[in-house]
Amino acid sequence: MIDPVTLSVLRGRLEQVADEMDATLFNAAFNPIIAEAHDASHGFYDAQTGDTLVQGKFGLPVFVGAMAFAVRAVIAYADQNGKPEPGDVFIFNDPYDGGTHLNDFKLVQPVFRGDEIFCYMASVAHWHDVGGNVPGNYNPAATEVFQEGVLIPPVKLVRKGEVQGDILAVLKANTRLPLSVHGDLNGQLAALKLGEERLSTLIADYGAETLLEVMVELRKRAAQQMKALITELPDGTYEATDHLDNDGISADELDVKVTITVEGDALTLDFVGTSGACQGPVNISRATAEASIYVALKHVFRDVAANAGVLDPVKIVIPEGCLLDARAPKPVGGYTETILRVIDVIFVALSKAAPERLNGCAYGTINALSIAGHKEDGARWVMFSFFGGGHGGHPEGDGLSHGNAPISMATIPPVEILESRYPVRFTQWGLREGSGGPGRHCGGLGGLYELEVMGDARGFLFGERGKHAPQGVAGGAQGALNRFTFDGPGVQGAFDLSPPMVSKMTGIELAKGQRVRLETPGGGGYGPPGERDPAKVAEDVADGLISAEDAREIYGVVLREDGSVDDAATSIARGEAAA
Repeated sequence: MIDPVTLSVLRGRLEQVADEMDATLFNAAFNPIIAEAHDASHGFYDAQTGDTLVQGKFGLPVFVGAMAFAVRAVIAYADQNGKPEPGDVFIFNDPYDGGTHLNDFKLVQPVFRGDEIFCYMASVAHWHDVGGNVPGNYNPAATEVFQEGVLIPPVKLVRKGEVQGDILAVLKANTRLPLSVHGDLNGQLAALKLGEERLSTLIADYGAETLLEVMVELRKRAAQQMKALITELPDGTYEATDHLDNDGISADELDVKVTITVEGDALTLDFVGTSGACQGPVNISRATAEASIYVALKHVFRDVAANAGVLDPVKIVIPEGCLLDARAPKPVGGYTETILRVIDVIFVALSKAAPERLNGCAYGTINALSIAGHKEDGARWVMFSFFGGGHGGHPEGDGLSHGNAPISMATIPPVEILESRYPVRFTQWGLREGSGGPGRHCGGLGGLYELEVMGDARGFLFGERGKHAPQGVAGGAQGALNRFTFDGPGVQGAFDLSPPMVSKMTGIELAKGQRVRLETPGGGGYGPPGERDPAKVAEDVADGLISAEDAREIYGVVLREDGSVDDAATSIARGEAAA
């Protein structure tokens, strides 16, 4: 049995290698969604099963589960087409086998020890544009995957160390931004090269057998730790349901429902009651659904190591043919919106079992915004970005304001980068007053963005939470709804139009000087608002986070003209509210 010191040292060394792979790609990528927002991930995977062994800390956690499916797809391909050879690298973006959506290109490389595969490495990154009807590929009107971009099955991009020019040519021919694609691809290949070098050094230093033993032991310990933490939850059944605004095609709302059963050291998550697969692009594959479940559980059980052992004591039931089990050619481009809802219902359900572990729901939509046009010299430009919102209040304090979605460690692309890369100007970039859900600990505030185009352009929005706000937990209230408006023909700065589908729209015609406005949701609150410390309410008003009227109406806190708390009036107001 491996000793604890060696286990700890090698765990740190392996995670450091994955972190270095992340950093290599972030520094080399052409696309700001990778370089600035860090929409990528790297890790090591089991040679036989494809299960996650180690993942870096700075990439997207949702890729942990999804990339295991991607590696399994490559293993299955190799079983049918012959064993991989040293120097081979596979590439694909099939969302049904590898999870997520078409923009996420997966590169998978076997690492050899002699003639045998020691493990697999994988790199996944969000490419800026991969064809399809909508620049940037978040197409809320898609009814099949072919309208979302080019779909590449597993193929060998690199054979025995040689890049296959014909495969590269196909990839570059199916994007509006071939230079960006080529640059991002080279960054991923560089990350894999570094990973192979670092792993070879570890094998030379410690031996292949020791390294494999460490990887097996890390998974075993993660599973044991998960079981121990599950036993701390009270046995029982806990349910939650949330909703998607629509699928972009029909105005009908869609349900995401989970029933969680805690029984001893085992956890069952049953999604019976979730809506069936839909016409529009908010479907997700089973691989993506399981990856989102992994992310939700890691938020709850934070100390467990990031590997496949997290899900070993967890049974997942996903009804065949439902929204979370999409099959080709169902569109899946808006997967982010649905996995955020999966995470939300898990949070709400588990808050009924262990409120001391949970937080209110985060803002629940990435608000994928694409704006595209042509520069004066005729060159095509495509701006794609996602935007922040409020996180939920939690047992120890208020939620984060203007954070990124809880599916990732990604960051919101900086305004300076967006303005320097594209002919746009942000006239507002700040916090949205009053958007956080009230509670003993408030939800964080959403964002307020206004963007002006410097030339004629077209816009495309793929969002959510326009009808159903982020939920609070343990008595906390909801955050604010998502809101998107834009200038109609012949006006500037009026924001007089909004999407017919509330949170989704294609083909927004924008003339030079016209603007779009995005007001993102705040997070759900934690605990009853009447239990919030009056001094904190006064601070919130002083900081411009809420109004004095809200302080009285929502929190029962009465302020004097100088902003201080009127203790006597507050006591009366809260007593009346309690009655």
